[in-house]
Amino acid sequence: FQLTFPLRTNYMYAKVKKSLPEMYAFSICMWIKSNASPGMGTPFSYAVPGQANELVLIEWGNNPMEILINDKVAKLPFVINDGKWHHICVTWTTRDGVWEAYQDGTQTGNGENLAPYHPIKPQGVLVLGQEQDTLGGGFDATQAFVGELAHFNVWDRKLSPGEVYGLATCSSKALAGNVISWAEANIDIYGG
Repeated sequence: FQLTFPLRTNYMYAKVKKSLPEMYAFSICMWIKSNASPGMGTPFSYAVPGQANELVLIEWGNNPMEILINDKVAKLPFVINDGKWHHICVTWTTRDGVWEAYQDGTQTGNGENLAPYHPIKPQGVLVLGQEQDTLGGGFDATQAFVGELAHFNVWDRKLSPGEVYGLATCSSKALAGNVISWAEANIDIYGG
């Protein structure tokens, strides 16, 4: 199944039923399709008490796609708003804040010093399709995701390049996230 966000609203979103645990590393992967411009908006946002931007993926206005961790930002070299399905993955480890970005199974960028030594905090709210300014709310239509989203998975470790390639090529051994896996039972839909 997939989620479709046909237009920019401040009320259409999906909420993942469980929170993230404390994480010292993560891999977040998804299939995404959008031709929205300018910017496809916010595929997902994770807010915790006291920090609305704990973990956010956003492409806003004419900016490149960015990942935010605890309000720190890395620009991601994704080119995906061509109306075709793309597989994207972002991995990160708290040690030195090392991150990697993969598009369609190939690493397209990497860096370090992104929120180093800051573990991802637990007890938050994970929303697909909107950017949270407050815990579980404060949505702004200009930051809403427009497009389609599927196979959103979260791991509490860094996937290897081979594992990412397997996901992007739909190999028979493709993994499901050990923190959050893509299943209809795991999300609640709001607003349409």
